[in-house]
Amino acid sequence: MPDRINVRTLLEQKGQLADDVVAIKTDGKIIDLHSFVDPTTTYEVVRATDKDGIQVIRHSTAHVMADAVQKLFPGTKVTIGPAIEDGFYYDFEKAGGGSFSDDDLAKIEKTMREIVKSNTPFRKEMISRNDALALFEKMGENFKVEIIKSIPEGEEISLYRHGKHEKSQDPKNEWVDVCEGPHVPRTSNLGAVKLTSVAGAYWRGDERNPMLQRIYGTAFPTQELLDEHLKLIEEAKARDHRKLGKELDLFMFDQVAPAMPFFLPRGAHVYNALVSYMRDLYSKNGYDEVITPQAFDPKLFRTSGHLGNYNENMYRLWTEDLLEDAKATDKSGSNKSEIDFIKQLQDNSFALKPMNCPSHCVIFGARRRSYRELPWRVADFGRLHRYERGGVVHGLSRVRSFCQDDAHIFCTKEQVADEITKFLKLFYDVYKVFDLTKIDIRLATRPEKRIGSDEDWDMSERALQEGLEKAGLPFTFSPGEGAFYGPKLEFHVQDALKRSWQLGTMQYDPNLPERFDLTYVGEDGKEHRPVMLHRAVFGTLERFMSVYLEHCGGNLPAWLAPMQAIVLTVSDKSEDYGRDVLARLRAKGFRVEADFSGDKLGAKIRNARIMRHPYMLILGPKDSEAGTVSVRSRDKGELGAMPFDQFVTLLGDEGRPPS
Repeated sequence: MPDRINVRTLLEQKGQLADDVVAIKTDGKIIDLHSFVDPTTTYEVVRATDKDGIQVIRHSTAHVMADAVQKLFPGTKVTIGPAIEDGFYYDFEKAGGGSFSDDDLAKIEKTMREIVKSNTPFRKEMISRNDALALFEKMGENFKVEIIKSIPEGEEISLYRHGKHEKSQDPKNEWVDVCEGPHVPRTSNLGAVKLTSVAGAYWRGDERNPMLQRIYGTAFPTQELLDEHLKLIEEAKARDHRKLGKELDLFMFDQVAPAMPFFLPRGAHVYNALVSYMRDLYSKNGYDEVITPQAFDPKLFRTSGHLGNYNENMYRLWTEDLLEDAKATDKSGSNKSEIDFIKQLQDNSFALKPMNCPSHCVIFGARRRSYRELPWRVADFGRLHRYERGGVVHGLSRVRSFCQDDAHIFCTKEQVADEITKFLKLFYDVYKVFDLTKIDIRLATRPEKRIGSDEDWDMSERALQEGLEKAGLPFTFSPGEGAFYGPKLEFHVQDALKRSWQLGTMQYDPNLPERFDLTYVGEDGKEHRPVMLHRAVFGTLERFMSVYLEHCGGNLPAWLAPMQAIVLTVSDKSEDYGRDVLARLRAKGFRVEADFSGDKLGAKIRNARIMRHPYMLILGPKDSEAGTVSVRSRDKGELGAMPFDQFVTLLGDEGRPPS
């Protein structure tokens, strides 16, 4: 095997090294110029303005931020500082406690710019496990020590340093972190930076651990790109679905049911309209709908593998009978120990379903099945419950009680490719309706904690990959991100603010049919094992609503809007005509409300704008005399006066759900 070569040297030899080159990409992995590779490696050059290059910049900027924080706040301890979708963060245990103020962020930014301007190189150093532990123990960095101890034995450990010039022998300004990279060549490769916010975060996301201070920031190669991003951030604040949900009277939350939404009448309409739209598509695409229970005997989830692989996310139930039985004394009269009591509850307590798949397996296995019935596509809008820790729940986008447009396809192995193709067409057709057309697909492969054989996982991952290749759709791999029972396709959808959201999914599952011993009688008269495909288009309706509300800024299309129009009268002289128009529109099945208050017309219009009705009908004496309606479109502006029947046709066309 040829000797490994430094990436910078390799690029120099091939004449590909330039000031804006920060890394290379090989087999989907980003490798920086400090690392070594096989000289025969095939690769792509990663530049600072590339998507991958920006992520390298952000990772390095997180290191510079941590350096600045420790310079300004001696005694502060560092934990982790990754690049994320739109920036980076670093978690700190601040010396003396408390949080970082806006003034602190300004000082940190200033110091970061000084570090960037110093133009010192990043240096990578391979180190033994024991030496790494000794170094960070000496520094008093207990969180880093914990991280190093969690690295598997035998795995390479690397340090990254910056802050010392090549010719300098003085290490006092050098900052070091245990990190696998990648990082830019020099601090001067870092462009424009902005620290955006501070939040509390538990160490390792566990509320039993210390509360840390997380500083968020973002970085770009140029100030122009940063300015554009900051503009989008301000727009995102205005479009925050939690803000819109309150303004539009769509949903609410209450501590009586933490992270479980209450949908108000207007929100319930939007919710049900999405379900109705999907039901119509199901009918056209050969799906059967079922209704399944909410609570199940734990035996079901032991069979499925959820109990054993998903315990921490499941809600368990108990009844008074179960408690009394668990508390019961044995024949000798001694009370059961606390451990026995808890174990009996764990063994026997029913569980709320976190997923629909086990109940669909029960239905499939309830009677003898023939190959002629396959593929069987079974849909379920049942309510699901998953326990999410308090630190990760967020509005509608991450909740504990939700509904998925969930369906499972039981089919033969030979039918898998066609079913994947059909689902992909359905998925893209739906998202085109909502003007969400920029979609990245990721193939999430086997996680460390999983069920099933490696052979089954090989087959499953290959089937999904072949389905995407057959459809001609580009994709990337997400190693280790599959479900515990099978690999999955994740659909990451970009919204109007250029943010990516993971919504729909398709999963290939050979394991649940095996665990539930599901069979069908084949054409040969013998029993065969079906394949199970898990799929969802919207994903969870709650999450989809949060994304779509922010995508459209609350301007829901007429077919989906809770109210399609509002009648506004210029004065009380037009009220009778206004009530007549309102009654006739409602009689035709339109969703219309009115403002007949004594407020001035300007105030009525301002209030109506807040509710984002697709149409306002502004009625005055002239409309009353002519039998017309003066129409103002939310999206097209003033349409002027038109006959009542003409508006009925207009609203009828726009208010019809897409087919």
